[in-house]
Formats: sequence, structure tokens, C-alpha cells
Amino acid sequence: MNLDTYKVSKTIKLADSTTKEVIENAEKKLNKLSKKLSKLQDTMYAEGKYSVLICLQGMDTSGKDSLIREVFKEFNARGVEVHSFKVPTELELKHDFLWRHYLALPAKGKVGVFNRTHYENVLVTRVHPNYIFGENIPSVKSIDDLNDVFYHDRMDRINAFENHLIKNGMIVLKFFLNLSKEEQKNRLLRRLNIPAKNWKFSAGDLKERKLWDKYQFCYEDLLNRTSKEKAPWFVIPADDKPTARYILAKILLQELKKYNFKEPTLSPKLQAQVADFKNELNNE
Repeated sequence: MNLDTYKVSKTIKLADSTTKEVIENAEKKLNKLSKKLSKLQDTMYAEGKYSVLICLQGMDTSGKDSLIREVFKEFNARGVEVHSFKVPTELELKHDFLWRHYLALPAKGKVGVFNRTHYENVLVTRVHPNYIFGENIPSVKSIDDLNDVFYHDRMDRINAFENHLIKNGMIVLKFFLNLSKEEQKNRLLRRLNIPAKNWKFSAGDLKERKLWDKYQFCYEDLLNRTSKEKAPWFVIPADDKPTARYILAKILLQELKKYNFKEPTLSPKLQAQVADFKNELNNE
């Protein structure tokens, strides 16, 4: 498996990118990978030098929630934090667009998962530019100010934000779950046809679906402008959920192993006293 084929390292066109790949026994393979990732996480937690930020983006029904559940199920709960970013609150709108994301970043030794991310600020707000007016930005006086220059400037600031995090020891990995429009239709129908899944359906899903082409344009633009060597995007075929989860986990393991995490060792002074400590405990 050449995992680099999923990385955005040159200009891509989503229309030419596959949305379906099927790997046999993906679920069983994922179970093995999850345990390896868990051990890697424990070592990283003990070392305390790095943190990991995993960014997940994708169209509605692309499988972000279930992917988080399955890929990270073996992780120690104390070492992983998941944040889902919804519509900004009144307080959040009084700050810059990156503020609430900065507050949610993982501390060193921990893994943070952003389910929808800071990229919503150049995605949803680009498809629905009126949302920007809620930020009350002095330079934005009309809809005409919300042009490509505005959103590309935001992308530049996101690149700078991520570069700052990386220099402080954060590993930034970004995944776009590439879902086909036909598969989204099937998943929405499943939510309607199965009573137990009805709660997942929203009429807003259909309104957003009508804007599919706009979203695809915005995703393609941000993928090409914000995939960097040290903060890469990976485009994951998402029509088959087990395969998507396995591919993402495989990439995650490959990328994290590059950092050669090591558990800390006792200082020479304490190491010399280990025998004394054992004796003290055994002779209580």
C-alpha cells in the first residue's frame, strides 16, 4: 500500500479523485492497527514532547463520527480529546476566527481530534458568505468584500497558525473524507428509512446538498492551498466506511512512527537507588 498516493503533494482535482476503495477484511485489520496506535499514544504521552492534532473534514454523512469511534477506541481516554465545532457562539464571534480553535488544542503528550475544524472558516463561510457579517469585521462592509482575496488571506493565516503550532511540537495531520454525491444520497435515505436513525436527519442536510458543487470547489481550493509538507492533507475515499477508517489509521501510524517517540528514563541518581527502593518496599 503506497499511502503517499492519498497525500495532497501536488495540485489535485476532486472530480478526478476516487471516492470508493474496498480493502478486504478492513475491520479486522483496523483492530490490529488500533492496538498499535494505542501503544504509540502511551509512549508519546509518557515522553511529553509532542502533541498531535488530527483534523477531519468531509461533507455531511461522510462518516466522521463513526470513524472517530472506531479508529480511536483503543486509545487511553486520558490521552485523547475530541472537539466538534458547531455554529460559533456570541462570545466566539467577539474574537478572531481562530480563537476558539486555539483554546481546544491538545496539550503536549495528548492527541486532539477536530471533528470539523478551523477550515470551516474558509468553507461554510465561503459557501454562505453572509455568516461572516456575524464576526463584525471592520474591513468587511458589503458582500463584495468577501471575495477570493478575503478567503485566500484567511488560508494564509491558517497556514501560519499551523506552522506556529508545529514549531512548538505539535504534529498536524489533516484528512478529507472524499464522499460521492450518490453515496451521500444513500446514507441520507438510510437515515429516513430506519426509524432508529431518524434523529440523525435534518432538513438542512438537503439544503446543503443542493450546494454540493460549491462545496466541492471550496474544498478543492483549500486542499491545494493549505496542504503543506509539515501539515499535509490526505484525501481518503469515503464511500466504503471500513476501508476509509483503515486507510486513515494506516496513514496515522505511518506518520507518527516517524517521530520515534521514546519513554523517559530515570535519572542516573534515581537509577542507582532502584535496588534500595525495592528493598524498602519489600521490607515494609
